[in-house]
Amino acid sequence: MQPTLVILAAGMASRYGSMKQVESFGPSGETIMDYSIYDAIRAGFGKVVFIIREDFAEAFKSKFEPKLKGKIATDYVFQKLESFVGDRQIPAERTKPWGTAHAVLCCKGKVNEPFAVINADDFYGRDAFVKAYEFLKHECAPDKYCIVGYELKRTLSENGSVSRGVCEVDGNNNLVSIAERTKIYRNDEGKITYEDESGLHEVDENSSVSMNFWGFHPGVFEIMEQSFNEFLDKNIANPKSEFFIPIVADEFTKSGKGTIKVIPTTAQWFGVTYKEDAPSVQASVTKLVDQEEYPNNLWA
Repeated sequence: MQPTLVILAAGMASRYGSMKQVESFGPSGETIMDYSIYDAIRAGFGKVVFIIREDFAEAFKSKFEPKLKGKIATDYVFQKLESFVGDRQIPAERTKPWGTAHAVLCCKGKVNEPFAVINADDFYGRDAFVKAYEFLKHECAPDKYCIVGYELKRTLSENGSVSRGVCEVDGNNNLVSIAERTKIYRNDEGKITYEDESGLHEVDENSSVSMNFWGFHPGVFEIMEQSFNEFLDKNIANPKSEFFIPIVADEFTKSGKGTIKVIPTTAQWFGVTYKEDAPSVQASVTKLVDQEEYPNNLWA
C-alpha cells in the first residue's frame, strides 16, 4: 500500500487575510497545494486527504476534483469543534478549531497506512516529498516517525517576522525537542534573530526547523486521542488554546514510545505568511517553471 498525503487546509488564514489555500500562483492558475500534490504523485504517494472546513467543502471540491480525477485518489475530512471532545461542554466563546494535531486526529478511521502531513499554503520542494516517501515506504513503524527539517535560512519572509519550530537534533538524527520561536527575522547586520520576553537572541542560520512536514504511522491516532483528552482536561476553558502536532511529538519522544527521525532537506521553502509575500512566491514558481522543474500546466 502506498503512503497517503494529508493536507491541513482548514485554517482561517487570519494573518494573510484571505483564503490563500485556493489562490493562484502558477502560470496556469495553480495553487501552492497543486505543486505539493504534483510532487507527491511524482514521489509515489497513492492518495491525498484534504482536511477542510465543512462550509468550504463544495467550493473546494469544485476546484480540485476535476484536475485530480484519474491522477490520484482523493478523500475529505472535516475538522469539527465537537470531534473527539466526548461529552465535555465546549465553551460558547470557543470558535476556532482545536489546532493541527486535532485536525490530524480527525483522520482517524480514514487513513490506515503510513502518511505524511503538510500545510496547504507552504511550498516544500520536490526533494522533501521524495525523502518523505522513502521513509514512509521503508522505515516508518509504530515506534518510528519522521519530520522533514529545513535550513532556517531557507524559510524566512522578506516582509516580516515568522514563527518557526527550531529543532534540537541528536547524534543519530533523531528529534530531541522543538522550540517554538516567534518573531524570527534577519536583522540589519544580516544575522538571524528571534524575540521573546527576555529580549533578542541570535540563532544559527543553518538550524534545522520544522515547516510542519511530518511522517506518521497510523498508530499515532491512538496516541493523539489520548493526548487530546489530556489537553482538553487542562485547556478546554481557554478559548485560545491549541493542540499542536509538536505537543504530540514531544510526548511521543519524551515518554520513550519511539523516535522521530529528522530528515534534512536543502529545498527552498516559500509560502504566503503575509499578503506582500504573494508576488515573490509567484516569481519563485515562475522561475522553477522556467528551469523546467515543473511543466507550464501541471494537470494538462
